[in-house]
This record gives sequence, structure tokens and C-alpha cells, in this order.
Amino acid sequence: MDYRGMSYRVSDLKIDIDKDTADLSGEIAAKIRIPREEILDYRVIRKALDARKKDRLYFVYTIDIRLGTKGSNLVSRRRLSGVAPIKPQPEKRPDLTAVPPVSRPIVAGAGPAGIFAALTLARAGFKPVVFERGRDVETRTRDVEEFWFNRLLDTESNVQFGEGGAGTFSDGKLTTRINDPRVRSVLEDFVAAGAPEEILYLNKPHIGTDVLKTVVKNLRLALEGMGGKINFCTKVTGLLLEQGRVTGVIVNDEREIHSAEREIHSETVIMATGHSARDTYEMLEKLGCAVEQKAFSAGVRIEHPQHLIDRTQYGRYAGHPKLGAADYQFVYKDKDVDRTAYTFCMCPGGRVVGAASEAGAVVTNGMSDYARDSGVANSAVVVSITPDDLEGVHPLAGIQFQRKWERAAFRTGGANYNAPAQLVEDFLAGRASNNLDEVPWATYLPGLEPADLHDCLPGYVTSMLEEAIGAFDWKMKGFAFPQAVLTGVETRTSAPVRLVRDEKRRSLGTEGLYPAGEGAGYAGGIISAAVDGIRVAEAVIERYRNPF
Repeated sequence: MDYRGMSYRVSDLKIDIDKDTADLSGEIAAKIRIPREEILDYRVIRKALDARKKDRLYFVYTIDIRLGTKGSNLVSRRRLSGVAPIKPQPEKRPDLTAVPPVSRPIVAGAGPAGIFAALTLARAGFKPVVFERGRDVETRTRDVEEFWFNRLLDTESNVQFGEGGAGTFSDGKLTTRINDPRVRSVLEDFVAAGAPEEILYLNKPHIGTDVLKTVVKNLRLALEGMGGKINFCTKVTGLLLEQGRVTGVIVNDEREIHSAEREIHSETVIMATGHSARDTYEMLEKLGCAVEQKAFSAGVRIEHPQHLIDRTQYGRYAGHPKLGAADYQFVYKDKDVDRTAYTFCMCPGGRVVGAASEAGAVVTNGMSDYARDSGVANSAVVVSITPDDLEGVHPLAGIQFQRKWERAAFRTGGANYNAPAQLVEDFLAGRASNNLDEVPWATYLPGLEPADLHDCLPGYVTSMLEEAIGAFDWKMKGFAFPQAVLTGVETRTSAPVRLVRDEKRRSLGTEGLYPAGEGAGYAGGIISAAVDGIRVAEAVIERYRNPF
């Protein structure tokens, strides 16, 4: 569709959810007061749900239209609210022309930041080599299920590590607060790799774990088709440095019988290792790379019957075939103690799963398939943790905080990877849950152990959670549902450290090393991590276009 010439953007087009939306030309024509036949073509740019008034719900559209001459003349003579001409804009794409380095760039990590950094480099002819400590997505799925169903944890291939990163076993949410034209290109790459086209315009797009697995694999195939290469089961265990400059990496190939280490030389290394690569943080800190503490969050997962959330959010429209499973997002701040609690990574129609990456620890995460049809809603409810809360000033003190409480959850859960769980009514009353017979619908895998979650988190966190649950129940009646299930602990909301970068996205004081994505402390989700990976790759390309 060509939007040059007689083209307009129509905003705030409200359509009742019961109306047929297969063809919107009639509603568009009525809004801008022109004959329907003058609408030559249109494209949905944005679609969102307005559920503020429970007695009548609307979809709200932003649509680009192309008009005939008569229609364009009519619109141009009027000053219609929510209608503006589309001015032709030259397509702005970064200049990726540069002379590739002799040595192939190395990317550590095949999560969103790593794979999109590699794709960007490959499109510039750089032929990057990706090292991923975990396995390809098909094998990784089997490893993850072996943990969920048989409690056999593979510390190198799990919910945190492997092709696609931690986001692969999540809801596949693609929402982001960043305003960057690269967001669109990431979404287009996802669609080209098999994601539904609706992610290009939905206000809250998601893919789901089941679809995301296929998308991740196809992104890998696209990279390999451009000369890139991914090495699985290969962990970056060290850096080669000369006078403050990277000259390569040391990798440990787990496929070898004796896990042989070898050196790979390159003058460019992108570290996109994800927020749980604790051994990598330790290695970088020991080598003198700039690492600092960063705020993060800790808390629990909460589960409700999905129909309860649907009724609260949609009123009489609950169960409507056009709506799907309802979601929510809440924030609570206690100004007296200057601390915040909030819901995070809400998974409608999903399930709670074990997400440990270290032996002897329990970590929770939420995930959904594309259909979001489990019948159970879950979300993290977490409390902000600042460097002031940590024990000491060591850059990696946040990791020790996480480990401490993950291990406490492991012990409280029975030391068999069951997660400690508690009914909301018991948690608020300050008593341990004795059984969970009332909630057979609770979804956590490998399994649950009734407990008192006050034993698994700091007191200032549990007291904030108590306050927040009450505050969220005021905003959405039913959040404090007595039989809602709390499962602990949720500690991997974001990296507890930041790998400090300079203005050219290089590790501060280490030439040729480029931290990227959520693990480096510069992103907070699939899309923002992917965009950061692209930005870092562009900085690498610029280095070879303008080396001075």
C-alpha cells in the first residue's frame, strides 16, 4: 500500500466490540464524513481495548487511509479531530556499509540482544560468531521439561540459558516503553520468522512460548543464511586482553568429553549473556571490567482463576470471543519508606514454572502459550531492591542477595525443587499454609509445598507485599482473593548489576568489549533487549566506518 499523496492518519476510531471488524471502511467513512467508496485502501496501525466502562467496551483504532480525489478534497477542507495528513517521510535506515574486520565479531549469548546484534552485523557483511552456553531451542525444551516433570536440573540448559534467552519461556510479551524506530524493525523480523502479523499493530502484542520457539529457530536460520554462525553448548569463560583491549575470548565447549577450553581471537566481543549469567559477571569483575550495583526487585508469583480476573476487568463482557484472557498492571508506593511494589510480567491464561539455573535454588517465572487458555492468571508481585538494601558495596552484592533467598526458598520448599506456596488469606494473616487442597488449579511445576513465605524473603519485602496486595485489591476487587496462591521466590526480574558503558557503548576502560541487553543492565524485556543489541551492533559497525 502506497501512503504517499492523498493519505491520512485517523486516530481514536472507537468501534463497539460486538461490531463486525472484518471491514472498517464504513466506520472510517462515517468518522471523517466522506462517501465510503472514496476510501481506496487502509491499514491498521494500532488497536487497543478501552475497558474503562464495563457496561460498554470498545476497540480503539489508529488507521492510515488512502483516499480518492473527491474524498481527499472533502477532508482537506475540514478540520476534523483525529484526522491528519500523512507527510511523506524518507525512509531512515542506519548506514551499515563498512569494511568488515579481518576477525569475525564474537557475540556471547543468543537471547534477544545477542541474536539481533548478530543479525545486524550479518546484514552489514560482518559474519558474526555467536557462542551460546545453552542448547538449541528444541533440545533446550526437552531439558526444561525434564526439570519440570522429573526435577533434573541442567545448569547450562534451562529456563534462563539457551537459544532465545529467558524470554523464550515466558508470555512472549512485546510491549515496551522505549520510543525507537528500531522497535518496528524488530517486530517485522519476528513476523518474517513466523510471529502473527497482529503484533505490528496490537497495543499489547504477545507471541507466547509455543510460537516463540518457532520464531527463535527461524531467526537463527536467517542469521546462518547471511553467513553468521551459532555455537551451542559453548560458554565464554574468559577474555583475552592486551593493554586494556580485547583480543578474543576463552570458550568452554561442553560437547567435548573433557569440556576443553580453547581460545577464539577477535577484536570485537559483544557480551549479551542475559540477567542470570552470574559466573560471567564474576569473570568480568575479576578481570577489572567496569561493573556496578543496580536496583532490581524481588517477591513472589500470584495466581488467580482467570475467570475472576476476566469478570473484574471486563464485567458482563467476560468470556467474549474477541477479548481473550484479561490482564492487569498495578503499582503501589509507600512514600514513608520510599519503596515500590508492582506487578510484573503478568501472564493471562498461563502457568507458573520453575526457573532455577543453579543447583539448590528455587526461582519462579510465569509463561503463557499464544492461546492463553490455561484458565489460570499469574503475575509477579515484586518489591524494589536498591543498592542500599545490599550487604556491602561489592559490585556483585546483588547476586549474593538473590542467591540467599533462592536457597532459602529451596530449603523451605523441601529441598527437592518444590516451591514454597501460601494462600493469600494465610499470608496476610501471618500464618503458614498447612495444605493447598483448596487450590488444585495451582500450576507451578515441578510442585508446591505449603509454607510461610515470610521465611523466604526479607521482612521489608514481605511487609510491602502485604500492603501492596491490599492496595491492588482496592484497584481491582478480587486481587486479594483468599484462595489466590502465592509462590516464591521471584528474583530474576532484571540484572542486579550493570556493565558500565561509555558513549560509544563500549565497556568502560575495555576497548573492543560491548555489553548489551538486559544482562548488561540496559534493557527490560524482549523488545528493549533486541533494540539494545541492534544499537550495540551499529556502534560496532560505526567503529569500522570511522575508527578514530
